[in-house]
Amino acid sequence: MNGTNGMALRFSFKKGIFSVTKQTAVLAIIIMLFIMLFSGTNFYSAYNLLDLLSSASILVILAFGVTFPVICGGCDLSIGGTMCISGIVAIKCMSFLPIPLAILCAILVGAVVGLINGFFVVYQRTEPFIITLGMDMLLKGISQQLTDAHPITTGNPNFMMIANGDMAGIPNLVLIMVLFFALTHCIMRYTQFGRNCYAIGGDYDVAVYSGIPVIKIKWLAFVICGAVAAFAGVLLSSRLNAASSTYGQTTALVVNCGVVVGGTSFAGGIGSIPQSGVGMLVFAVLENCMNMLGIDAYIQQIFKGLVIAMIIWLDCFGRKRKRELV
Repeated sequence: MNGTNGMALRFSFKKGIFSVTKQTAVLAIIIMLFIMLFSGTNFYSAYNLLDLLSSASILVILAFGVTFPVICGGCDLSIGGTMCISGIVAIKCMSFLPIPLAILCAILVGAVVGLINGFFVVYQRTEPFIITLGMDMLLKGISQQLTDAHPITTGNPNFMMIANGDMAGIPNLVLIMVLFFALTHCIMRYTQFGRNCYAIGGDYDVAVYSGIPVIKIKWLAFVICGAVAAFAGVLLSSRLNAASSTYGQTTALVVNCGVVVGGTSFAGGIGSIPQSGVGMLVFAVLENCMNMLGIDAYIQQIFKGLVIAMIIWLDCFGRKRKRELV
């Protein structure tokens, strides 16, 4: 009996450790919030907290989109290039189209990028890391050609207000982020498409034998990611009142790593929209805390690099713990 109890305690202890590693993002945010209680700064002011959420919103929206291919066992490193070209398309189209149609054109460009990525990943069995990285470089080059490597601006105040306006004191970007959270979470959590994404990421061969249309589902996941990245690019251009081929240089790395640190594994089949959002908030809170504490920009880079390295290790460690518990 004692031996059985001992085994049960050890199993419970291992399970507890695994559960903690899955909540790394939440723990990191709690620790940072606790530290800032004694910082003597205005971190907890309403203005700073709303500014934090507003600044993080575009990256969080990107994380929601990236979650779809990651859950399916892929990744998308072309989101930075997609943001660049979509913002450029939106501003150029506004010279002869109404704002809603210009934005729709930009989103369609992103969907086409996702369509191409999905084709190579699903039909050609190309490694998603390689093909999406190549697509990112291609899109950055096209963006430079379209703008002659110079920022382009628009004098339309209505376009600027999309990202810079507010409603009852709450920034539009925060409201849009909440809307995207509700939409993507419902799709992933409560639809057959979302359940199929988990099945494909969990075991591709089993999903095929189960009759799931794996090609269609995984392809659509990349299309959704491309469309969301394009809309995020429009929001960024609206916020800055400009579009440029230099935007989003490290966006793909940060967003994909943020998704993983939230608990959505690159192995596929594990994670959720809320976890991806929390993972991105880790980076936003970390940056805001360091800025409030007056930490040098070079030191901030070191901290961010350490966080990214820890993300990859924790993801591998979590998968190893899971295998040991089976």
